[in-house]
Amino acid sequence: MTIVSLLSRHRRPLALCAATAALHFVTIDWLGARLGPQHSTAVKPAPNVMTAQLRLALPKRSASAEPPPEVKQLDPAAPKPPRPPRPPRPRPPAQASAVAEPAPQPDSGALSSEMAGIEQALAAPPELAQPGAAAAPPAVQSPAAAVANAAPGQADKQAAAQPAPQAVRRYKVNLPPPAEFDLELKRVDANGTKWSGEAHMSWQTDGSKYKVAMEAGISMLVTRVNLLVLGSEGEIDDAGIAPATFTEKRRGRAQTATHFIRNDGRITFSASERSYPLLAGAQDKATIPFQLGGIGRADVNQFGSDIDILVGDEKEASIHRFLLVGEEELDTKLGRIVTWHLARPPKPGSYSARLDIWLAPGMNWFPVQIRNTEANGALTTQTISKITLSDSAGK
Repeated sequence: MTIVSLLSRHRRPLALCAATAALHFVTIDWLGARLGPQHSTAVKPAPNVMTAQLRLALPKRSASAEPPPEVKQLDPAAPKPPRPPRPPRPRPPAQASAVAEPAPQPDSGALSSEMAGIEQALAAPPELAQPGAAAAPPAVQSPAAAVANAAPGQADKQAAAQPAPQAVRRYKVNLPPPAEFDLELKRVDANGTKWSGEAHMSWQTDGSKYKVAMEAGISMLVTRVNLLVLGSEGEIDDAGIAPATFTEKRRGRAQTATHFIRNDGRITFSASERSYPLLAGAQDKATIPFQLGGIGRADVNQFGSDIDILVGDEKEASIHRFLLVGEEELDTKLGRIVTWHLARPPKPGSYSARLDIWLAPGMNWFPVQIRNTEANGALTTQTISKITLSDSAGK
């Protein structure tokens, strides 16, 4: 049998075998390419850091409005008002000069002294008024001065009778959602001693009520010592956060309370007999970061001019003026965060410390860093390390 006849008889099986071999070859080659090293095509996992943030155009800077007289009474750095012109001396009638004594003339020295006393009462805060200064007459005395200059037994009665003054500027506010915050705390004393610790903030709200709590402490060997505990609760109104009670507890000192009495329109203190008019939008030390965040969430252009807010402290109330420093990036445990830096510089006669707050526009305008620089140079910085959003309502 020849080879040609053999191939013709088995042509079909041979073709099938050749096709099968070719298919196996292609399959093995394809699998080899897939199972080989893939260094050039492997997708690297994304690092667990924040690499992109919301960037907003900074508002154009505009001049700040002049505070009203009621606010000036609480603002020792406010410029003094112009001195009223001296009234002209009355002249006696010419025909009566020969038979009657001239009318008594006002004493120019006494008049100057009285005007100086009025000027001082309008320009200086109540707690800085001099004991011997002349009091302003009722016709020109502001509600703030009337409350602050009253005798101890009459202060409450006069405060209740005086209407609450209105703030010079009302801000639109859209408060951030509730959340819990863990922060790293670093402190450098005036002598250079360094401390480290932790802080925790809680911001809870249901849209009508709120509650803020804050604890800050340092680590010492095997223990942690709380240095400061703040608490605030109240309601939410058209001006934003409306505190009712603010408490402050410092290590080694008794707890103090500040009361925002809205029915009477005044602010009172457990550690002081002072009483201040309650301005619209007034805050306390615990709520300030979240009120500022709410102002930014509502309209960033409001930061185009200074933000003036009356803040009730441990023993007194004063106008805190915040200004926008600019946009800054912070390196945190959550990654690099784009922030807007706000600062409250020291104000002679009111507060000697500088307060800096960094808000994150891309993170609900939450405060992600807070720094307090004391008059002696001591520096305390709290930087965010964890944020947990919460759906729970303020209770």
